[in-house]
Amino acid sequence: MSRFLWFSVISIFCIARSLAEGELPRALLIGDSISIGYTPFVVEAMKREAYVEHHKGNAGDTWRGLEALDEWLGEGDWDVIHFNWGLWDLCYRHPDSKVQGRRDKIRGAQTTSLVQYEANLDTLVQRLKRTGAKLIWASITVVPENESGRFAGDEILYNKAAMRVMQRHGVPANDLHALTKAFSHELFRAAGDVHYVEEGSRRVGEQVAEAIRNSIK
Repeated sequence: MSRFLWFSVISIFCIARSLAEGELPRALLIGDSISIGYTPFVVEAMKREAYVEHHKGNAGDTWRGLEALDEWLGEGDWDVIHFNWGLWDLCYRHPDSKVQGRRDKIRGAQTTSLVQYEANLDTLVQRLKRTGAKLIWASITVVPENESGRFAGDEILYNKAAMRVMQRHGVPANDLHALTKAFSHELFRAAGDVHYVEEGSRRVGEQVAEAIRNSIK
């Protein structure tokens, strides 16, 4: 085969592959470090079914979402948006704390009150609905006992507030809280840590991928 013909075949293959990728549904993941941890597993699981992308950086709390959501959405014509806020909102922080993130549930103040969280989340969902994408709310993952800046059980209250918002707007939920509450301690990075080892993130990613898959069917 001549060099010209060989390069022509490669070019045709690349163009065909690009067109095929362009025809895949587009899914955006919005969330904090928990979502950053499971994103690679979602991308791998959905590589033949959807183009999956996580916005740049950490979504943090709902206040950060209100400031940066337009930037994260960009110009992308998203078919599905899987999103979450909460762990940062319910966290207590104190400026003098030496713990990572200034977490301190004894002296600190909560980032976002429950009432304000619900109001912020409602505003965020209204903006997300304007994209025309199918939305999936990811419930707040479990807060283990003895977390430095969070009280175990607060996530249940914040999830109830979030569900009120989702029910008002007809947004289905992906119950990551139930999934992670059932995790054994070996799946957490350390005692009192809200983050997971690789296997934990993989299991969460599998459930996220399945939620997206069901949404685009």
